[in-house]
Amino acid sequence: MIARRPFLAALGATVAIPPVHVFANPTEPDSLLAAARELAGQPYSPNAVPLPPPFANLTYDAYRAIRPIPGRAAMLSMGNNWAVDLLPPGLYFPDPVQIEFAGSNALNTVPFSTDLFSFDQRYFDNVPDSAPGAGFAGLRLRHPLNASDRLDEVMVMQGASYFRAIGQAMAYGLSARAVALGTGGPKPEEFPRFTRLRLYPGSDGSIRLEAVIDSPSLAGHLDLTLTPGMETAMDVSVTIFPRVDIPDIGLAPLTSMYLKGPLHASVSDDFRPRVHDSDVLVIENGAGEVLWRPIANPARLETSAFADTAPNSFGLFQTARAFEDYQDTEARYHDRPSAIVRPKGDWGSGAVTLVEIPTGDEFMDNIVAFWRPAAPLAAGSAHRYDYALTWTASVPGTRTFTGKIETRSGREHDRPGTRRYVIDFASDPAGLTPDVTTTGDAEISGASLFALPDGRGTRVTFLLTPNSTESAELRLTLRDAAGGVSHPVWLHRWTRARDGGV
Repeated sequence: MIARRPFLAALGATVAIPPVHVFANPTEPDSLLAAARELAGQPYSPNAVPLPPPFANLTYDAYRAIRPIPGRAAMLSMGNNWAVDLLPPGLYFPDPVQIEFAGSNALNTVPFSTDLFSFDQRYFDNVPDSAPGAGFAGLRLRHPLNASDRLDEVMVMQGASYFRAIGQAMAYGLSARAVALGTGGPKPEEFPRFTRLRLYPGSDGSIRLEAVIDSPSLAGHLDLTLTPGMETAMDVSVTIFPRVDIPDIGLAPLTSMYLKGPLHASVSDDFRPRVHDSDVLVIENGAGEVLWRPIANPARLETSAFADTAPNSFGLFQTARAFEDYQDTEARYHDRPSAIVRPKGDWGSGAVTLVEIPTGDEFMDNIVAFWRPAAPLAAGSAHRYDYALTWTASVPGTRTFTGKIETRSGREHDRPGTRRYVIDFASDPAGLTPDVTTTGDAEISGASLFALPDGRGTRVTFLLTPNSTESAELRLTLRDAAGGVSHPVWLHRWTRARDGGV
């Protein structure tokens, strides 16, 4: 578990040092896709070499005290205003990743060595000259994102198959992964990891990289092109070669954090009104329907599956964008990106799946959203999934809706056993009627719709009386005079475990 706030803050550096090109050891290039396919035909071989000194048994502060040296492991030129930093192993990142740089008909590498890094003497006194078995933990890409004379971080790839990116004026927040396995299931989750990363020379506006993925259940290949800007765009292709039958794969997974917000503010005794990287899952399904599912911090693990065929998009969004929404000068939650997955081609039948894990603090990524195919992936088969991944600060926008929806709830104090929900839409209420349904023997009452003051939109409010129900699925649809739907369908799961009687 990463101590997320200080760890992410430490990643947000900018530098004006000219990049240096020091690659060495040219070799003949091979196909990483072919390498992944060949790897899948072999028994899985985990990294069994423990980290040697000075990278072994580090505290969080000691790991942060290891810095790549510019010209050796930092600010290595990839051409056209692109540079890369190579990251040290240790703490949460014990496994070595082979990092390759594609040139003209050759691959170049930087041999791993302790003299590529500086070590703060407060934590390290005698640094050995070599560290057998250690290797780079990942990489950090830089580009003039916010100013032409400054190389800002735009992307980090480190830990399992995780990567995160930002656009202009953003702070790191949620992450993506190449693949998820067993997330939210009864068995321990499996974390496939990158074993090789290959960077290609940068163009004026984009850069390409490839990766080999490995785990007990599969081998795989990632091909990613990154284009930073006000929004940072990625074109992603993931090819999966299962070693075993896989019924519980998660494709295009997004991983985030949600501690508290207006829907359940009492989860944490905290001066801040909100603490989260994302607050809603938005889905545009294959039928063109938009689903708006506020994220929760549950009392126990919760999994929700939204069945679909050929989804148009899904994403985890940070919808509150003012400092006053969070009151946190350090974490900058108001500047953290949203991420949207837009599948390319026909992904067939399956479900967008949301996993919500209980947490008592903000230091754990407890939210995961991904696509799960309806049919298991068979051992010995091959499956390719292409998609666009956008990192943005914009409000949710689909082909039928742009805007945000605010959700609040609380006890109805003069009616024991009843809970009030308040949902605000950024639209004119004229001609709209709320249609609210629930499951089990729970009851909905008092549904009403009215305009908010000063043209601020539409408010819908209703009461939920759970009766004997342990959990209830709530669904709110705004219908026009003809019965049509032009707004997202609002969804929420109420549970007795989280809210008690109400």
